[in-house]
Amino acid sequence: MGNVCEICGRRSKTGNSVSHSNVKTRRIWKPNIQRMLVEIDGKNKRINVCTTCIKSGRIKRPLKKIETAE
Repeated sequence: MGNVCEICGRRSKTGNSVSHSNVKTRRIWKPNIQRMLVEIDGKNKRINVCTTCIKSGRIKRPLKKIETAE
């Protein structure tokens, strides 16, 4: 699974990890990506979404169908 949000395009960032002795080594910050069922253009689709998009309401979750016993 790629670390890219399909809504906002957020992806991994790189930089340096700096120790107490000021030695720098490369590191990666990964976004919190979740695979979710989302309603897009009236169809349900499973996509990768970051938690920021989930919290802000940029995605629409599909409605659950309630079955009645008759």
